[in-house]
Amino acid sequence: MSWLEPLELKGQIVTLDPLDISHVGPLKAAVMDGEFWKLWYANVPPPDQMESYVIRAVENAEKGNIAFAVRLNRTNRIVGATRFYNVDNLNRRPMLGYTWYAKSVCKTSVNTECKLLLLQHVFEQKEAIAVEFRTHYFNHVSRAAIERLGAKHDGVLRSHQIMRDGSVRDTVVYSILKHEWPAVKSNLVGKLLLNDGRNPQEEIHP
Repeated sequence: MSWLEPLELKGQIVTLDPLDISHVGPLKAAVMDGEFWKLWYANVPPPDQMESYVIRAVENAEKGNIAFAVRLNRTNRIVGATRFYNVDNLNRRPMLGYTWYAKSVCKTSVNTECKLLLLQHVFEQKEAIAVEFRTHYFNHVSRAAIERLGAKHDGVLRSHQIMRDGSVRDTVVYSILKHEWPAVKSNLVGKLLLNDGRNPQEEIHP
C-alpha cells in the first residue's frame, strides 16, 4: 500500500479532486485559457495530449504519485492541475509540482490555497519529513511563487532534463522541512486572510 492515497481536499476557494478520466475535457478547456503549453520552459500539456497526460497520471497514482484537478468551489469549474510525484514512501518525502492554472485564475489566491491544502495534508496527516519543489532555472514566475511559500533554495541540478523543444534544462530545487511547516502554514493562512482571494500567486512548474 502506498504512503499517499487519492482523496479529496476541500478549502474555502478550491477543492482538489483526485484526477480521473472525466477531467480530460474540463482540463482541455482550462489549458486553452492562457495557452501556457507554448512556454518553452514549462511542462504544461497541450490540449491534444491531455488525455494521455491524465491516463499516465491515473496510472502513477497506484505508486502513490497523486495528481489532482483544481476545482473552483463557487462555479465548479476546473481551472488547473497539480500533483505529488516522485514520492519516496520509505522516507515520507514527496515532490510537489506539475502545477498549472488557467490564466483567468493566475494572480489570485487559488495557488496559495492549493499549496496550503496539499502541504497541510502531507505534513499533518501523513507526517512527511520534507516536501521538495523543482522548476526550470528560467521559470522566474514559478521560482518566485515557490519562494513566497517559504520554501528554501537547496541548489541547482545542471543539465538535468531534456525539454520538449530539445533544450536542456537546469533544474532549481527547493524544499520545506517538517519543522519549518508551522511558519510556512502561518504565512499561507495570513496571505489568504489578507488578500481575500486576490493574492498575486502565479505558478507554472516544474
